[in-house]
Parts: sequence; C-alpha cells; structure tokens
Amino acid sequence: MSSSLIQLECGCNNYPWGKKGKESLAAQYAASTPGGNFKLDESKEYAEMWCGTYPTTPSSILSTGEDLQKHLNAHADQLIGPSILKKHGTDLPFLPKILSIAKALPLQIHPDKSLAAKLHKQDPEKYSDDNHKPEIAVALGKFEVFVGFKPLEKIEKLFTTIPVLKEKFGVKGKLEKEGLRELVGKILGASDEEIVGVYEKLRGMKKEEFGDEGHITDLLPRLAEQYDKSDPGNLVALLTMNFLVLEKGDAIFVPADGIHAYLSGNIVECMARSDNVINTGFCPRADRDDVSLFTNALTFSPSSGEDALLKPTSSNKGVYGKTKVLAPPMSEFNMLVTQLGPRDKETIKAIDGPSVILVTDGKGTLKAGGEVQSAKEGYIFFLGAGTELNVTSDDGLELHMAYCEA
Repeated sequence: MSSSLIQLECGCNNYPWGKKGKESLAAQYAASTPGGNFKLDESKEYAEMWCGTYPTTPSSILSTGEDLQKHLNAHADQLIGPSILKKHGTDLPFLPKILSIAKALPLQIHPDKSLAAKLHKQDPEKYSDDNHKPEIAVALGKFEVFVGFKPLEKIEKLFTTIPVLKEKFGVKGKLEKEGLRELVGKILGASDEEIVGVYEKLRGMKKEEFGDEGHITDLLPRLAEQYDKSDPGNLVALLTMNFLVLEKGDAIFVPADGIHAYLSGNIVECMARSDNVINTGFCPRADRDDVSLFTNALTFSPSSGEDALLKPTSSNKGVYGKTKVLAPPMSEFNMLVTQLGPRDKETIKAIDGPSVILVTDGKGTLKAGGEVQSAKEGYIFFLGAGTELNVTSDDGLELHMAYCEA
C-alpha cells in the first residue's frame, strides 16, 4: 500500500516569456517546497512549474525522490483507480501548471487528436505525443489574454473601414469563417516589410478611429516592443482575436485547435496530457511553424470573449459548500477551487480517480487516508483515487485541485 496523500517536488522551466527570478510565482512555488532541490537563480526567467507526470518536466515524490509516474505504475489500482485505469491507463491523464507570464507567449494552437496522431507519426521529436491539449487557465490575479476570434462582424468592420487593412488584405463584403481562415493566412504569410508597413499606418491612427477597439492603440507598441513590429502575431492578435483582462478567480477554456496567446499574469493552467503546439507569431521567424498547417487546423471556437469564459459552479463534492468546480466540456479533468476563511474547514468527498492539489494561498492542514500534511502556498500534493480529503485553514487557505473521474 502507498500513502494516498503525497507531497510532490515539481520542476520549473525557463522559457523567455517567463518572469525573472523571484518575481516569478512559478519559481516562488518551486522554491517553497521544504527540503527540495530547486535553487532560484535571479538571472533566469521562470515560466512554468509543471505538476504531473509528463516526461519533459516530471514531478517526483518529495520524501523519496522517486519519479511520480513510476510510483503510480507500481500502485496503479490504488492510486489511479480501476475506472480511470480502464479509460486512460496508468499515465496521469492531465497536467496542471503554474504559469508566470511577463510577455506574450507564442501565438498558438494545439492540434486535435487526429492531427496530433498524424504529426506525432511524422515528427515524434517535435510532436512528442499523439494526444490533444484542450486546457483551462484560472487567474491568480490580473491576467491578460488573447483567446479565440472576435465575432466575424467586428473583424469585418476593421478590415473594410480601415484603408490600410482593406487595401493590403482585400476583404470585400461579408466575412465568413473560411474567409477569416484565408485572412489569417494572408497576415501570417506576409513579408516583414509588409507587416511593418501596416503596423506603422495603424500606429498613426487615433484611438477613436478604431471604434470600440481602442485597446489596439495601447497594445500595438507594447507588443512590438516585446518581439518586433515585423511580427505578424501583432496584427493577428489585435485585429482578429478577443482580448480579455481577467481578475483573480476568472477562468477561460481553450479547446483543441483554439487560437490563443497569454499576455501577462500568474495563472493555474491545466490541460490534457500533451505538449504539442503549433506556433506562428510572437516568436522569431525561425521558430514559426508552417502557416498552412496552422490555418488548416484552426477552429472558430470560442467566437467571442464571453464564449471563452468558464464559469465556476457550486460542487457537491464539498461537504460544507466552500468548493466550486470548473468543468470544461471534455473528459480528461475538472478542477475544484476551495476557498476557506480563517480557522475554516472543508471536506472533499472521495473521487474515483487521481487528483493533484495546488495550494495557491494561505496555510493549513490536509488529512487523507490517515495521513496529515501541512499545507502552505506553493505546496503541491498528489491525492490517490477513492480518498476523502479533510481541509482546515489557519488564517485562510485556497486550493486548486485538478482531478479525473470516469
């Protein structure tokens, strides 16, 4: 028998869009693990802390150093649970992360299952698995994001009333979905000189000339400074995509093949078990993927900012009503969010699959399966299938708990 409540040590990666040194919440969390091996380097950018078993940055058991996936393989019936074993096998089917974002992530989509399988077969080094990667992002504070396409009529208005856009990209009349796909391809396929020319013309416009899209004026120079004014991601994001500013607790859902680019903030992210991505902007030209691959894979959901939001609902898994659930429309995972005041408590009923618990604020105590663990902001735990969790707070406590059930 294995303990059902296991504290984890999680790794951090160093993508250049991450926050530097201790400004990065991901790095703070990695460094908070008591007795862990992580050493925070103030000269490095820390982008993501991964809390799972994906082989790129796997988590380990804090008390022994054993690889978490290896431990799950050895105790699969107990920790994964029979129903999830039957459906997904021994691999943990989801991957939670903490992201600390200083500047725009690459403009990207994640291939759906059929395209992922094809790309993995063609180039397994670049596309390291054959799974899709729908994901959610939950704001831990102010969070800026481009996600999904604006309503078609809004895009159409920009490209038919602003002279440089009308002239350069040739949108005539009513814009349909396939026309939008073609338009995005034209922008991404334009030369550096063409993109700079359009950028300069847009920079010369007044805010009111963009109507209710005045944020374009503010964000154009900011994005150009982060990468370059020749980057086509500037135009695709600002002219065709929804720009949202979320506050703590707000969440979005990004479906497989949904276009998105996170811009700033700290978030809890969770996705299906995959690391596949197709990039076409907010990155050097050498790092961009084939434009036709990107545009052919695009879907048109979400089709407004409101459509992208994932609303929490009350969860019957919390006995004392302190727990809400974020339930994206897919099967790999949901996320419980538990918020306790001072000297408060919650009991989370046993789930028939595995869970990963991220302590995102405060401190307190977790009890499960006869185990008692101190919980502090930044601590990460694995919880085995079929195990009730009792939570008590000191001055307050917040948990984000990703889980899978049949």
